Amino acid sequence: MDLEKKPAAPAAAPAELRASDADRDRIAHILADALAEGRLTADEHSERLDSLYAVKTVGELEVLVRDLPAPGGPAAAPAYGLNPAPAHATGQAPVSETVVAVCSSSTRKGRWRPGAHTRVVCVLGDVTIDLTEAVFEQQVTEIEVTSVLGNVEVTVPENVTLRGYGSGVLGNFEVHGEGRAESTDPSAPVVIIRGFALLGNIEARPKPGARLVDLALKLRKRLQG
Repeated sequence: MDLEKKPAAPAAAPAELRASDADRDRIAHILADALAEGRLTADEHSERLDSLYAVKTVGELEVLVRDLPAPGGPAAAPAYGLNPAPAHATGQAPVSETVVAVCSSSTRKGRWRPGAHTRVVCVLGDVTIDLTEAVFEQQVTEIEVTSVLGNVEVTVPENVTLRGYGSGVLGNFEVHGEGRAESTDPSAPVVIIRGFALLGNIEARPKPGARLVDLALKLRKRLQG
């Protein structure tokens, strides 16, 4: 006797699918463009960015940008430094970099161009990411950190918006200076630290007196006008 086959479960609608990192990156780019074009205020951008990493499905992500135009229009987010346009605005894939320190140390500092995504893995080592003289070629820069019995320190200019999402198990995850008043300019780059520390330390903070020169000049001209 043939067993009756049970009907297959219906496939989940796209809106019900769990969001991937690529989905979140796409929404982050749309929000960044909207901030640069003046469609969102700094507070609105900050609020939606918080929701970006809290929601779980594709449908919930789409709600965050349903009142915003699709990316790729004539307006683009401002660039800082030598490149006049960010990578995602020119249609190029965002640059990613991986920094690894295993029983060793690694440092990124000086006049360098951090990619839109940087992954840091630190095991029994030390990593220093110094963005005080960096050239930001995108509105949102994400640094994903895993520290196991290691120490990771991230330093940013004091006029850059710094946000953190992470935790520690018998370790420490701290992001200082979030939501500072001087970071409310809509053209300020946003640096997001996402991390997990296991018996290790992850710390990000603004460096007093270090300011992103391009942004400081723009603010000065605005005040004079």
